[in-house]
Amino acid sequence: MASTTTNKEVEKELLPLVRVYKDGSVERLLGSPYVPPSSPDADPTTGVSSKDITNISQNPAISLSARLYLPKLTDHHQKLPIFVYFHGGGFCIESAFSFLNHRYLNILVSEARVLAVSVEYRLAPEHPLPAAYEDCWAALQWVASHRNKIDDHENYSSNNKEAWLLNHGDFERVFIGGDSAGGNIVHNIAMRAGEGDHDNQESSLKESTGVKILGAFLGHPYFWGSNPIGSEPVGDNRENNFLHLSWEFVYPTAPGGIDNPMVNPVGEGKPNLAKLGCSRLLVCVAEKDQLRDRGIWYFNAVKESGFQGQAELFEVKGEDHAFHFFNPKTEIAKIMFQTLSSFLNN
Repeated sequence: MASTTTNKEVEKELLPLVRVYKDGSVERLLGSPYVPPSSPDADPTTGVSSKDITNISQNPAISLSARLYLPKLTDHHQKLPIFVYFHGGGFCIESAFSFLNHRYLNILVSEARVLAVSVEYRLAPEHPLPAAYEDCWAALQWVASHRNKIDDHENYSSNNKEAWLLNHGDFERVFIGGDSAGGNIVHNIAMRAGEGDHDNQESSLKESTGVKILGAFLGHPYFWGSNPIGSEPVGDNRENNFLHLSWEFVYPTAPGGIDNPMVNPVGEGKPNLAKLGCSRLLVCVAEKDQLRDRGIWYFNAVKESGFQGQAELFEVKGEDHAFHFFNPKTEIAKIMFQTLSSFLNN
């Protein structure tokens, strides 16, 4: 099979997102362009400042970076909730530095008045899962590591510490959140924060850093499985469904395939959802989204698991997947942002 634009042979593709050629090159067919960080003057509507931070991983073999966002401050000593965000894009497109994510977080940071850290994790197919999970966990650990450095300002630049987190981060109010594939990452990071990594004899986030995740929000999270629920497609239509094919594309070696607990946390071999490492959980779904039924099933499973925190489901009628991300200026999107803002502040 040849590409009509490059005349190179295609090895595999996940349409309409990504195409991989036999020479090893990757073409991303969708995704918004890169935009630089901005000053309050550059974005007078929100007054949000942003900047990019590189080399935040403790593993020197991995180049991990993030974009930080700070709302306009009325008190330069003000402490703000910390919000660690994992972007969507099917694990294979988009970026913490892309236009759509930058616009989204400028709005949310302005509305919620939080200090946000948007993680630039590695993408499939060049870096199949679980690379994104490992990167997001490393980024959360980097954020948490600032908790014990508050009184060590003179050394923060030499030991990879960030002034905004030191000066304005409230480590009693740490949140994680993400949309679509990012919502899936949120679930898996929250599980790891609560359980630790038993294979690597890793302790939970609180035991290792002293930081506990106060809240986690999953916006239209990507979960799937071999057995259909609700209005999900069945038979051949299911195996050929984009949501099924995308998991095979981004994690071809996943034990259990589409029923791996990282994508099907309510299936066979499911994790103990009572161990989610957060005190509050917000699951958002949209009526017309193919992922709606699975998101509600996940929420109900958390409620029935013995989870000791507070869990809330927020459903928007008449809207489709990630509507607030792609069209943030609509009235219903404004309600979504208000809901997220309230969650990050109450």
